[in-house]
Amino acid sequence: MAELLTERSGRVAAARRLTRRAGRDDAGAFLAEGRQAVSEALALAGTDPAAVREVFATEAAAAAHRDLLAATAVPVRLVTERAAAALSETVTPQGLVAVCALRDVPADRLAADPPALAVALAGLADPGNAGTVLRTADACGAGAVVFGAGSADPYGGKAVRSSAGSLFHLDVVRGAPLGPLVADLQAREVTVLAADGGGETPLDELGTALAGPVLWLFGNEARGVPPELAAAADARVRIPMRGRAESLNLAAAAAICLYATQLAQR
Repeated sequence: MAELLTERSGRVAAARRLTRRAGRDDAGAFLAEGRQAVSEALALAGTDPAAVREVFATEAAAAAHRDLLAATAVPVRLVTERAAAALSETVTPQGLVAVCALRDVPADRLAADPPALAVALAGLADPGNAGTVLRTADACGAGAVVFGAGSADPYGGKAVRSSAGSLFHLDVVRGAPLGPLVADLQAREVTVLAADGGGETPLDELGTALAGPVLWLFGNEARGVPPELAAAADARVRIPMRGRAESLNLAAAAAICLYATQLAQR
């Protein structure tokens, strides 16, 4: 039987540093925990071997996910329950953690070959919202999500969990200045739309504007899209609400806007 790695082992200690953003950036790696995220990571590793460096599993998790782990060429290392807990950011560790390479792509690649649908986040603060927007963007067929300066880290534990594996399906751009990116995309005939509760244009009146390549801008949960960025957009768009709710959660608003775009682009 293979010896179990403890929380004091060098490999586990190195992986533990990935629970902090500075550690992730230094190592160029992040942690994905649980069957759904690890399964999507290993599926990607089937075509891109560099995508996943190693997997840590407790004996119980290795037995429970034998089918998944037996099918991969990625090294699987057995760890103690305490070691697995040290790698987890949840109250109830799942005992299955993959060390994955950061998936960042440069902003100029996005500008050179824009997808039909992309999302840019300006100062989005909550990592749960970040992961949920990733998941929604993936479900609606988006090709990329841009995390502007000051936005939550998509590779943090809560964001990765909230993305439910969708992080491995999209291009991720981090830290790009959004003003120049918006201008570059508009020069390539991408329609840039800023979600704004006080916007002049109702979502249901955009018509053919949603049919071509579109970049949606979503801002900070409290402050919205920065005024200078909203002013640069082709339209500031509001979601018409017939009920008495004052506003929508950012993730809910993003879901509505992205789904409407998906319908227009079918």
